[in-house]
Amino acid sequence: MDDVSIPPLRDPWMVAAFEGWNDAGDAASSVLDHLVTAWDADVLAELDPEEYYDFQVQRPHVHPDEGGARMIVWPTPTLYLARPPGQERDVLLFRAPEPNIRWRAFCSTVVGLARLAGVTELVTLGALLADTPHTRPVPVSGSSSDPTLSERLSLRPSTYSGPVGITAVLSETAALEGIPSLSLWAAVPHYLAEPPCPKATLALLGALEDAVSVGLPQGALEDLSEAWQRGADELAEGDPDIAEYVQELESERDTSELPEASGDAIAREFERYLRRRNVDPG
Repeated sequence: MDDVSIPPLRDPWMVAAFEGWNDAGDAASSVLDHLVTAWDADVLAELDPEEYYDFQVQRPHVHPDEGGARMIVWPTPTLYLARPPGQERDVLLFRAPEPNIRWRAFCSTVVGLARLAGVTELVTLGALLADTPHTRPVPVSGSSSDPTLSERLSLRPSTYSGPVGITAVLSETAALEGIPSLSLWAAVPHYLAEPPCPKATLALLGALEDAVSVGLPQGALEDLSEAWQRGADELAEGDPDIAEYVQELESERDTSELPEASGDAIAREFERYLRRRNVDPG
């Protein structure tokens, strides 16, 4: 970390996502991939994978390079820098496979980079498989170490007790170092677990937009989400067992949701529309 050169940044915020246990349907890591591409982000730093991975678990891959020569690509944690056009703040995007070893050292290193860059907010993204119907909006839940942020986003304190992923450890490490953190999780239908799940990616992107109050580019995600929805509908229509199960999930979901929830969703979508008018072309 000593040889990392951080240029002057404008009130940066940071978002992190990890492949693996925390990334059902590749929904969370796909948000990072989308933003890196949309903002043409530059690589700012890479962590040595030798320090954090068991290569019998996270195996390197071999790919041909542009000249056709075979090269080995290692599972490397990468920090990107984006300077979104038309926005007043820079963004750090951290993407990595979930490490196999030395979690506390890994999180201390990542938070150290964040502090060196002057990061004032950290958002971690995750996705889990859940009993949720593909015919309804993707549920996104959140929790935060910062009471002010929790109140602004109407977040309920988490009551979860059980195993955690690297996102929880990173969030706690950031909070202990005085960096407010927020964790956002999308629920992916477990009967459609095969990645990708662009509908969940789009839902996480919308929740991230609400959290940082900044318009984020959607690009092709809306079209990809609609195509995924059509494919999921066709799958359910062609399998009576899945169709019946989806109807049960729909009934449970509709019964559990409060009447005002739809009004809140409409208000959020309108706010996102206003922010995005200056982000996406057209």
